[in-house]
Amino acid sequence: ECPGTGSVQAGRAAACQGCPNQGLCAAGAAGPDPAEAAELRARLRAVRHTVLVLSGKGGVGKSTFSALLAHGLAADETKQVALLDIDICGPSIPKMMGLEGEQVHQSGSGWSPVYVEENLGVMSVGFLLSSPDDAVIWRGPKKNGLIKQFLRDVDWGEVDYLIVDTPPGTSDEHLSIVQYLSATHIDGAVIVTTPQEVSLQDVRKEINFCRKVKLPIIGVVENMSGFVCPKCKNESQIFPPTTGGAEKMCQNLSVSLLGKVPLDPQIGKSCDRGQSFLAEAPESPATLSYRNIIQRIQEYCEQHHLQEEKIM
Repeated sequence: ECPGTGSVQAGRAAACQGCPNQGLCAAGAAGPDPAEAAELRARLRAVRHTVLVLSGKGGVGKSTFSALLAHGLAADETKQVALLDIDICGPSIPKMMGLEGEQVHQSGSGWSPVYVEENLGVMSVGFLLSSPDDAVIWRGPKKNGLIKQFLRDVDWGEVDYLIVDTPPGTSDEHLSIVQYLSATHIDGAVIVTTPQEVSLQDVRKEINFCRKVKLPIIGVVENMSGFVCPKCKNESQIFPPTTGGAEKMCQNLSVSLLGKVPLDPQIGKSCDRGQSFLAEAPESPATLSYRNIIQRIQEYCEQHHLQEEKIM
């Protein structure tokens, strides 16, 4: 297990062997240097809340959740929302947000996000590719460099919520985003899973990762949690929770369960069209579940902000 970037064993433990960041951690350079940290603080000083969306397992709907979380928060026109896609090798956010083919523009103050709405901006490596079918074949240091560039060189402006969509796992991109954001602040992480044990196994690793690097956990979302037939109204468990699902896991690990999102075929259709499922299917049980989860995340962030103000 990773001993954590702040541990005296960082880069020296047996678990560190083979990690691309071993040298940095062992040298005590896991975080940004003071000048770099100052740059990041200056760029992100107007970001009020930062939420990472994580999952140890691929294919659980993490990018879908990130996209709908951004749409749900931006439904309040008084809030400015930014969605950062750091899934370098599999950037699906541009398609989900209806932004395929868009490109990043340079301004005097840095890269400009691509906007879905006036209050919803997006940044992704997908905007830097000549074709959505291009493969990004990069080693760790180049990935880390782009993540730093997204944080340092993008003109995010005044943002109420910065949502960061991450790739599956507990590797380069995750260590980098936590280390770079340590110069500013992170409200916490939302961890997405599906009910079956093969997914929960990897999600437990993600929870342990968060604890090792001292990343607060807002809670867990159980995605694809049953399917209610729109005709007969019977519920089927497509992914049976053989070990108790996310609810049992959260009880065992003392983590909050934010909610369960049932399967709805319309979610996939909306994502393929680049539309907001929440707007297209407002009466769906999945939409109601999403709205409850989004409200809980907002409440957590506001409470976290108040606690930080008291400490300061």
